[in-house]
Parts: sequence; structure tokens; C-alpha cells
Amino acid sequence: MEDIVVSRKKTFSVLILIIVLLTASGLLAQDKATEDTAKTALFTINNTWMLVATFLVFIMHLGFATLEAGLTRAKNTVNILFKNTLIVAIGLLTYTLIGFNLMYPGEAWTLGNVLGFAGFGIGTDAAGITPAYNMGYTYWTDFLFQAMFAATAATIVSGAVAERIKLDSFLIFSAIYVAIIYPIVGSWGWGGGWLADLNFHDFAGSTFVHSVGGWAALAGVIVLGPRVGKYVNGQIKPIMGHNMPLAAIGVFLLWLGWFGFNGGSVLSADPGTVSYVFVTTTLAAAAGIVMAMMTSWKVQKKPDLSMVLNGCLAGLVGITAGADVVSVGAAILIGAISGIIVVVSVLSIDKLHLDDPVGALSVHMVCGIWGTLAVGIFTQEFSFLVQLAGVAAAGLLCFSTALGIFVLIKKTIGIRVDESEELRGLDIGEHSMEAYSGFQIFITE
Repeated sequence: MEDIVVSRKKTFSVLILIIVLLTASGLLAQDKATEDTAKTALFTINNTWMLVATFLVFIMHLGFATLEAGLTRAKNTVNILFKNTLIVAIGLLTYTLIGFNLMYPGEAWTLGNVLGFAGFGIGTDAAGITPAYNMGYTYWTDFLFQAMFAATAATIVSGAVAERIKLDSFLIFSAIYVAIIYPIVGSWGWGGGWLADLNFHDFAGSTFVHSVGGWAALAGVIVLGPRVGKYVNGQIKPIMGHNMPLAAIGVFLLWLGWFGFNGGSVLSADPGTVSYVFVTTTLAAAAGIVMAMMTSWKVQKKPDLSMVLNGCLAGLVGITAGADVVSVGAAILIGAISGIIVVVSVLSIDKLHLDDPVGALSVHMVCGIWGTLAVGIFTQEFSFLVQLAGVAAAGLLCFSTALGIFVLIKKTIGIRVDESEELRGLDIGEHSMEAYSGFQIFITE
């Protein structure tokens, strides 16, 4: 009888054990399923935010187009809009062909960590998941977001060389520069190159985008020379833009797009980091506006709207390198100093007889340098000397190569329209059309 009782107890214990094991197994499976669902949801959220950021960066190209058109003369509006439309297309196609794999070579470095190339074209597995660079969103999203950045560098050049450069010459320069120089410099930091090894920090591109475009703009301005009538008998003659409302719309579009430019550079939808970057970005822009107003009012005796608009962009460019790592107070200070710098720089560059119709050199090159160095000033984890080395290296490569390309184009197909075409306007000379039908016949210069 006792044996039967013991046997029943053992059987009951085994049944209990089986039930416990089955329950635990079910719970584990449920936990695994829940975890997989959470990972899928997070991946989708990250990917969606990165696509939204991509759309915002795309809108920046409209901002550049309207800003440049507004700050130049009516007779060149079609030309400005045409160039800015083509730049986006050229940037996307060249980045597809060669740029993306130059900028992110992976393990395909061929010259130390200075130059690498992972091959022509783009592609990944059927699911479109990036296998190495970033597991947080798809390969295709990664490519498109980065491609939108690529075209921005050439857009910066467009404004500085406006109203006198030949269209075909500009398009050739843009294709070469965006396809090769921009991604090589970017690879040094964002692609895991030698600047990344030194812990150089450029969060969203004060150097890798804005200074890259700014140095090329400087080379173009030098090779082209000033517009006809800009500097007469050693005197500076202001050449006013034709549409300040259009310029203001452009700046607000750029400010909007910068939320994607900087916010997307978090490379995830992390709520804390994205929100913080939004705050530092916006406050820097606001401080840039206020200080540009105060500086221009003091120096020029009147508050200059064009200076205030560029003060906004200056603050945005300045904070772009460190938006994720500087404090709120530092962000305001960086933007404020950018607003002062841009006014002083615009006036100083004009005194050097370097004709920059939209202030691109001051906004993108000068404030891009300042913003990158500011990371080393306002943070402890990043070295000022390393930041300076990155600025110097990028400037040396970008200016020298851009200068070489511009000079080569000048000596072959020519780079500047003739004087009669410049006086009549590039809209008629290069495109045989007008932005404002029947209006430009009254424009004499």
C-alpha cells in the first residue's frame, strides 16, 4: 500500500514538473515573441523618423534656391533656380554611382584610413537591411539620407558664384566635386577614417558639409572674379537682391529643414537625444538672429534684414558640429558668436573684393570653422587641437582641389559668361527665358 502511495506521489510530482516546464517554456516563448515584436517596432520607428528627416533635408534645397534667388537680381532668377534643381539630381546620381561607397568604404580602405572605396553602385540583401554600418534602419534609408547631404555642398557654391558663372562649367564642377571630394572628406570622420580614430567630432557637418562647400565657394569666387560694377575705382558698390520676401522664405525653409539635418544625424528616433538636438539647434539659430541684428545695427547704423537672415543660418551652421554634446547655454553662446562673426565676415570679405552675392563664404565656411572648433572649447571629451586638425585638413584638401578644378575648367571651356551677357542677365543669355516676363527689359545692370 505504501508503495502505491509513493508511486502516486512520484507520478503527481512528475506531472507537476511537466506542467511547470511547459508553462515556463510558454512564458519564455511569449517573452521572446514580445521582445521580437518590440525590436521590430523600434526598427520601424527609427526607420520612419530617418525618412522624415530625409524629407526635411530635401526641403532645404528649396530653401537654398529661394534664398539665393531673393538675394540676387531678377535677371538671374531662372539661372539660380535651374542650378539648384540640377544640383539635387547630380548629387543623387553621383552619390549612387560612387559617392556613397567612397564615404562609407567599410573594410575597403586602400590608403590607410585616408582613402577607401567599396565599389560602384549601391545594393544590399533582399531585405534592404544594412549589415554593418547601422542596424537601426534600412540600407536604403541610410543611403537616401546621406545622399541628400551630398548635394548640399554644391548648393553652397552656387550662391557664391551666382550671376556670372557659365552654366555648363558650374554643372561640371558640381559633378566632380560632389562625386569625389565631398565623400572623401566625409569618410575621414563619418566613414570611420583617420579623423574618427582621433576622436574628431562633427555631429551633422559644420565641417564635412558646410565648410566643404564653403572652401569650394572661396576657390570659385577667386577664379571668377567679381561681378561687373561691384568694385569701381576701389569703391564697393552694393548690388541689392531683388526679392527679400523670397529670401526670408528661403531662410525659414532652411531652418525647418535643419530639424531633419541635425535631428536626423542622431541616426535613430531616440526621444531624448532628438529632442535635445532640436532645442540646441533652435536656440543657436535664435541667438544668431539677435546678435546679427545688434551687430549690423551697430556697424551699419541700420538693422539689415539680409544680415539677420544670414545670422539665422550662421547660428545653425555653428551649432551643427556639436548640437548633441554641448550644453544649452553653450548652444546659445555658439549661435550668438556666429551671429556676430557672420556680419563682420561679410563686410570684411567684401573689403577684400571677394564678391559673394549671398554671403555663403561667411555663413558656411567661416561659421562652419567656428562651430567645429567650438566643440573643442565647450566640451571636455573632445580636443580643441584635434578639432583644429580636422578643420585644417578638410580646408586644405577642399580648397586646393576646388581651385584646381575651377582653373582647369577656366583654361579649357571657360568659366565666366561675357560682359554683355552678364549685364543683360543669365536668364536670357543661358536659358532664353525670364522669371518675370516683361519685367527684366527695364534692368540695366
